[in-house]
Amino acid sequence: MLSVQPDTKPKGCAGCNRKIKDRYLLKALDKYWHEDCLKCACCDCRLGEVGSTLYTKANLILCRRDYLRLFGVTGNCAACSKLIPAFEMVMRAKDNVYHLDCFACQLCNQRFCVGDKFFLKNNMILCQTDYEEGLMKEGYAPQLIIRRLQ
Repeated sequence: MLSVQPDTKPKGCAGCNRKIKDRYLLKALDKYWHEDCLKCACCDCRLGEVGSTLYTKANLILCRRDYLRLFGVTGNCAACSKLIPAFEMVMRAKDNVYHLDCFACQLCNQRFCVGDKFFLKNNMILCQTDYEEGLMKEGYAPQLIIRRLQ
């Protein structure tokens, strides 16, 4: 966790070992840092500017994106079965994970918008129209998930 604090007395920077004489300093990992010294080991972004969370693993200090890219869990899309990189935005329905582009009715390919209802039936995402038509034709059992996209 990062915190920006006004400098009350000069402290030593964990990154460069020089005294911190700046007006503000960062406190992370129980150490003090110049704003310019606390950087992601991969992309070199200044961690104080990208948020209040940093990640550490294997003696590396990383931003969220690089941590997920290097160490995050990846999975497969329930619709296309292709790999989903750990840093990619996804949609979830119960235990299924989808690429954003794959999250659509699996019968008519209608994409969902915020506020739309979708139904999960036999691990298939269905729009309301296709679900209701299936109910009439095949007498689907009511074992489903109904959610509105937020």
